[in-house]
Amino acid sequence: VGSGSSVSLSRQVQGTGGSSAVSKCSAAARGYIQDRFLRLLAGRRRRRAPLIHRGYYIRARAVDHCVQDFLLKTQSLPRTQILSLGAGFDSLYFRLKDMGLLHHSVVYEVDFPNVACQKATLIKGMKELSALVGDTGGEGLGPIAFSGEDYKLLGVDLSELSELERILEEAGLNNEIPTLFIAEVVLTYMENTRSDALIQWAAEHFPQACFLVYEQVHPEDPFGHVMQQHFSRLNTALHSLAQYPDCEAQQRRFLGKGWTECSVMDMNEFFTSCIPEDEQQRVQTLEPFDEYEEWHLKCSHYFVLAASKGMEPSWTPLLPSVTVPHHAGPVGMAGSVPAAVCARLSGIPGLRRYGHHSVLIKPSVILTTGGFGEEDGQHCRMRNFHVLSKHAGYWEAVCVTQNIPNKRWGERLYHTVSCLSDTLALMVGGRTSPSSAGLGMLWLKFPKTCNASGPDDVAVGLVSLQPAAEAALLRWRHSTTEMTFKGEQYLFVYGGRSALEPVLGDWHFLHTPELSYTVIAVEGPVPESRHSHSACSWEGGVLIAGGLGAAEQPLGSVFLLRELEHGFQWQTIETHPPLVPRYSHTAHVHEGKLLLVGGVWFHASSMPGVTVIDLMTGLCLDYVINVEHLEWPLMLHNHSSIFLPNEKELLVIGGGGNCFSFGTHLNPEPVSLSLSSILINH
Repeated sequence: VGSGSSVSLSRQVQGTGGSSAVSKCSAAARGYIQDRFLRLLAGRRRRRAPLIHRGYYIRARAVDHCVQDFLLKTQSLPRTQILSLGAGFDSLYFRLKDMGLLHHSVVYEVDFPNVACQKATLIKGMKELSALVGDTGGEGLGPIAFSGEDYKLLGVDLSELSELERILEEAGLNNEIPTLFIAEVVLTYMENTRSDALIQWAAEHFPQACFLVYEQVHPEDPFGHVMQQHFSRLNTALHSLAQYPDCEAQQRRFLGKGWTECSVMDMNEFFTSCIPEDEQQRVQTLEPFDEYEEWHLKCSHYFVLAASKGMEPSWTPLLPSVTVPHHAGPVGMAGSVPAAVCARLSGIPGLRRYGHHSVLIKPSVILTTGGFGEEDGQHCRMRNFHVLSKHAGYWEAVCVTQNIPNKRWGERLYHTVSCLSDTLALMVGGRTSPSSAGLGMLWLKFPKTCNASGPDDVAVGLVSLQPAAEAALLRWRHSTTEMTFKGEQYLFVYGGRSALEPVLGDWHFLHTPELSYTVIAVEGPVPESRHSHSACSWEGGVLIAGGLGAAEQPLGSVFLLRELEHGFQWQTIETHPPLVPRYSHTAHVHEGKLLLVGGVWFHASSMPGVTVIDLMTGLCLDYVINVEHLEWPLMLHNHSSIFLPNEKELLVIGGGGNCFSFGTHLNPEPVSLSLSSILINH
């Protein structure tokens, strides 16, 4: 970390290595990675969350993929070597040795002297480890903490280049043979001048070399801000990000420092294109999981890079095994939409939530229910409802008590609420934990006068349906849309997921007065199964857009369920340019235009803002949200939004999520987006 830096700073960076070893160990215990050595090296055992398991799985998978490719490509050569920089308590050597992949290769590991000493002591004291190395018996000498026949463990500060060079030479590193350098979340903790010097030194001194990097990218978007804050709080700032903020900059960095070939991809692309489909499915079903947004955002903020020079044949481990749409190109933006904080709604803790639902129960009165957020200073599933109403141009909000027989009924995420009259709404589906079944329907009854000035109780009652009908609606991340057929009112429940099915493609027509199931004929091409899509009422039918499909891939399709004489027909709405696939967005229809708000997509170079699709022509325009007047990162997924057509105003309530291991981010206050400039009648 730079020679001038204090010892305590290097200790902070070492702490990140220890904590990543514990996380990898937890992922191995749950079957994500096969590695029996991690538990011997990690020391303490802790069970991490499924999101963390996936994050460390993809990291381990990316490194292994490239390392094994290097060993495979060089297996006919007499000798090769691997130099792992900032290796910490990693088990790479033991795994490769155990798999019989090190017949003609020596592994060198470099880390801070005290880390190297600790690891050497661990290895010597453990039969399972020392037997594999074939301990030479001699005590480690000076900076060489451990020296086996094909394994050398060196204690030296990476930022002291001349010192590093001297010790590597002393340990027997040979500049003339093919060498793989590995830097797994290491370079970014060093000052850029020092990491740049290291990259250049490796290229200049090793005629045949490969360099593998795994670390963070995209510091400027909302997730990137939360990520940076986390590392700054730990006193381990990420130095690379300012100078090398994206994959292209990292690629230019290596090509400009003596490397002749360099490929790079973010982890969404790596997962989709370099991991076989059966393995993707295996990982997706290992444990109950429902944090898709944070998983995809985490993956878009980490990259794997493979650079090489002088290698015959050339080393290209990042060639996609399957061709997938490439997401690197920026999304062209047609303009911007200004965002402003709602003056009187700041500081109301109940509005800081995600996975909730908001519905307009009458003009300028909104009911917000459920989700996960902040109540009494604690993060929990939200029990209280909130009513927002507009008076004299200002929004006001008030917490409403549930008049409810069972306190837990109202605590749910990813449900829907549909307004059936000015005093009655229906809550459908939702979940508590992703491993438990979805929840049953509830009636919400509120007085005619319900608004934020006089908060009345909302009476909550269970809806009793036939058991089979009840079971069909136990789902979440679905949509429920008001529609008409032959002049009668229906609710159309579509898609979502359940505890048993990771994605659903079925639908149900509920005749609303008495909530009976009605069978109505539907023809046309059936949309592929999806959840976290959007659905809007339009011209008596329903518009479905986007969503997350069967392989956890975002969808870019738009469907209209259109009324015919004897039933309905699915029709595809072609958009041009094609709609960028996304999910976890919200949607509204205004004067023949479909508005999509936020969501998650795989184009890491920008965040989804507001997309306007002209339903007559199919023209699809993306607008960026201008957040210069907000003092905090605006996360537009797992949010809710309400469109007020007269003001052409969009009110965004809540949003955010659990940002990997970086902490939970909740948008602190509702935000108003003014759409008047982009909804000018053409």
